[in-house]
Amino acid sequence: MIGPLDLVARFAVVARVARTVRTAQVGQVAGRLPAPGDRSRGARDEGRAILEFIFLGVLLLIPLTYLVLTAARLQAASFSTSLAGREAGRAFVTATSDSEGYARARAAAALAFSDFAFDNGAQVSVSCDGTPCLRPDGSVTSTASIEVQLPLVPDFIAAHVPASVTISSTHVASVDRFVAR
Repeated sequence: MIGPLDLVARFAVVARVARTVRTAQVGQVAGRLPAPGDRSRGARDEGRAILEFIFLGVLLLIPLTYLVLTAARLQAASFSTSLAGREAGRAFVTATSDSEGYARARAAAALAFSDFAFDNGAQVSVSCDGTPCLRPDGSVTSTASIEVQLPLVPDFIAAHVPASVTISSTHVASVDRFVAR
């Protein structure tokens, strides 16, 4: 049987443990440093968060930057081929002769390619659905293509894997029915 003195002793022990826990929690909240010999988690990890943040930030930022650069270059090539194909077709159908039309189409495409800094690896071809090309209600198909070199790919890697992407665009332009040539 438990006597009154045993209950008082047990209550004192519980109160002492509760005071110790409360003091430890207040010490953590108040920002007290751990004791010199304390090897708790907070003491071991102190100062490592900034290193982890910098390391992981750089580790994730480099591939993300490369992805953005590559996507931007491919999107510029897409805009350039679309513009070059459309303008080459329009320039061809507004010409007075087939030979002038081919020259105008090449000039219009070269201008569109140079607007996006694609001077190398860009080409345009023009084909007609009949002879002569500029007959009334004729169709002129212009196809522009660019071979885009992926940025920052070294030559020793490019020798073994594809380091370029070909982007092309096709535009069909109609010759006016009532134009006088």
